[in-house]
Amino acid sequence: MSTQYHGSCLCGKVKLTVPFANTHLSACHCQTCRKWSAGPLMTLAHSGDITIEGQENISHFNSSQWAERTFCKECGSHLYYRLKDTQNYYFAPWIFDDIKDLEFTAEVFIDKKPICYAFANPTHKLTEADILAMAEGKA
Repeated sequence: MSTQYHGSCLCGKVKLTVPFANTHLSACHCQTCRKWSAGPLMTLAHSGDITIEGQENISHFNSSQWAERTFCKECGSHLYYRLKDTQNYYFAPWIFDDIKDLEFTAEVFIDKKPICYAFANPTHKLTEADILAMAEGKA
């Protein structure tokens, strides 16, 4: 079962509808995500189709060999990053106006997290090596 959530960028030129199967929030502490979001990147994962209005207002940035990041061309709002050649999306949760019942469940690249902050929530923690092993099918 999924729940449709509706969101938009700050200026409203991009509108998204996503049928999330769950609302498990995760945080990434890698340097790329921290630079992109000015802190840990909080995301909601979705695999599958999404509906986008205002596609012409989205800019894509190839941030690595395996992922691209998207943002609104007009206001700069971060929308999502996507694993290339897949329908695996990681959305900025706060763009959704009707999002609710989030459960903070995971932190990735925990070994890259600066020591100046820590989340109080108990989460599943994965290191860079854990993530790379999963990407290579070894975990």
